[in-house]
Amino acid sequence: MKRFNWQNIRLLLILFVMVFLFSFSSHRNEERVIKSITVSFFGGDENLFITHEMVNNLLKQNLGGTLTIKKEEVDLKSLETALNNHKMIEKCEIFSTIDGSLNTNIKQKTPIVRYISGDTMCYLDNKGVNIPLSENFSARVPIVMGTYDDKDADNYVLLFNEIYKDDFLKKNITGIKILPSGSVILTNRNYDYKIIFGKPVYVEKKLKNYKAFFYHAIKDTLIKNYKEVNVMFTEQVVCKK
Repeated sequence: MKRFNWQNIRLLLILFVMVFLFSFSSHRNEERVIKSITVSFFGGDENLFITHEMVNNLLKQNLGGTLTIKKEEVDLKSLETALNNHKMIEKCEIFSTIDGSLNTNIKQKTPIVRYISGDTMCYLDNKGVNIPLSENFSARVPIVMGTYDDKDADNYVLLFNEIYKDDFLKKNITGIKILPSGSVILTNRNYDYKIIFGKPVYVEKKLKNYKAFFYHAIKDTLIKNYKEVNVMFTEQVVCKK
C-alpha cells in the first residue's frame, strides 16, 4: 500500500490557498470604485494655464459624466489620449491606486511667443503649434505681430526659439514684427531703438552680433541716441542715430 506524499499535498493546499486569495483580491479590486482624483503638475502649481478644476472636468466628461465608476471600467489609455489632445497639455500620465484614487500628472505646453495676426491671438510653442490664450495666466514672452507663410515657418520658429532659449535675449527682446516683405524688426525692453533683423536667415549669427553690440554699447551713453541697430549684415552691425 502506497503512503500519501504529505509534502505534495501541502504544496497543493498552499497553491490552492494562493489562487483563492488572488482571485478574492482581484474580485474585490474590480469592485472598487474611484473615490478621488488627484491632479498634479510637473513644475508645481504656479503659472498654470489649465487649472485642477479644468482637468477634473475633462476627466469627468471622458468618464461618462460621473466620477463614481468602478476601477475596472476605467480605460486609462483613452483618458490619457483625451487629455493629451488638449491644446494646453503637452503630456499626461494617469494611473489608479489600490485605494481607489485616480492620479493624473500633467505637463503643460510651454509658450515661447504670443502671436497676433489679424483676428488670431494665441501663443506658439517651440514647434510653432498654437496654444490658446488662458484666462488663468499670461506668459511674459515676446509679442509677434504680422503674418508669415507656412513654407517659411521653420525659419521664424527658429528665431523665436533662439530668443527664448537665451537668458539675455529672453529678457531683452519684447517684440517681433514681421513685415509684408518677410523681414523682421525686433524691439527691446530698455531702449527706443529698433533692431533691423531682416529675413530670418543666419539667425544665430545675427543674434550673436546683436548681443556683442549691446554688451559693448551699454558702456557708452550714446546707446540712448540710437534709433536703429541694423544686424542684417552678418559681418557688421550698423547703427543710426
